[in-house]
Amino acid sequence: MTSTTILSLGHYAPERRVANPEIEARLGLEPGWIERRTGIVERRYAAPNQAVSDLAVEAGSEALSRSGVAASEIALLILATSTPDHLLPPTGPLVAHKLGLNRAGAVDMAGACGGFLYALAFADSFSRTNQAPVLVIAANILSRRTNPDDRASVVLFGDAAGAALIAPSGRQNTGILGVELCADGSAYDLIKIDAGGSRAPFDPTVAKDRLQMHISDGRAVFSKASDMMAKASQAALVKAGLPLSSVTHWIPHQANARMIAATRTKLGIDANKALSSVALYGNSSAATIPLTLSLAASNGTLFKPGDVLLMSAAGAGLTGGGMVYRL
Repeated sequence: MTSTTILSLGHYAPERRVANPEIEARLGLEPGWIERRTGIVERRYAAPNQAVSDLAVEAGSEALSRSGVAASEIALLILATSTPDHLLPPTGPLVAHKLGLNRAGAVDMAGACGGFLYALAFADSFSRTNQAPVLVIAANILSRRTNPDDRASVVLFGDAAGAALIAPSGRQNTGILGVELCADGSAYDLIKIDAGGSRAPFDPTVAKDRLQMHISDGRAVFSKASDMMAKASQAALVKAGLPLSSVTHWIPHQANARMIAATRTKLGIDANKALSSVALYGNSSAATIPLTLSLAASNGTLFKPGDVLLMSAAGAGLTGGGMVYRL
């Protein structure tokens, strides 16, 4: 079986930093409240003139420039996002056009916080089958989907993009070694934007807060999502035929520091193997895993051929999974 590898990574975070005191003052929270409960110090917000395609192009361009692969060689672009430029058409074709990927297919994948793992599973399979590079980008502008007065969500979410360029590898036994993708529709309503879809279409009488994200039961989300991430990761390791001790780096979805810690405990992985970006970037849904990977590579974390990455995610839907990827 042909193998794949991650040739390069890229990321982009908007310039505007929104630190906790700005939100705490608006919501009447005592100083330090947000960091104590979430581990988040600040998050990034997109500029008014920026759309998700703009963030995605920046991250994708960085990944392409670092790879040495010509845009004309890319066969497919997959954009994992829950906040596209428009409900129709999909945003992926626009991103591909702006990046000069004129011979590539392009598609959006709406998998919420688990979207990057779903996209990476698709990319790995497509790259193996077609012997061609695939660009995966995850990007979200969640600052425009949260209610500024809703403490449960506004303290967590920010805007960012991350990208990974997947390509066939001449080395054996690289790429995805094991993956477990999950869904739990019984928890469908826990994280939700109520209106704007086919169930509750846009209407002049629709209240504004129905067009914003709502977390109905934070404790249930915490419990179900951390369980999903831990169990899916364990299942992916079994499929890969590898013990937990073989993992070089664990990259969980950056929901918040407490959920990361709870998942780590359930999984039983060493804290020093965890990579995190949540403190300075918050939760950008599907973008958090590639963002964290790219930041780590930029900041000097050495990813070596043969390293085993364990990625874990869960979010709205519920959707999520675990993936074992050997570089």
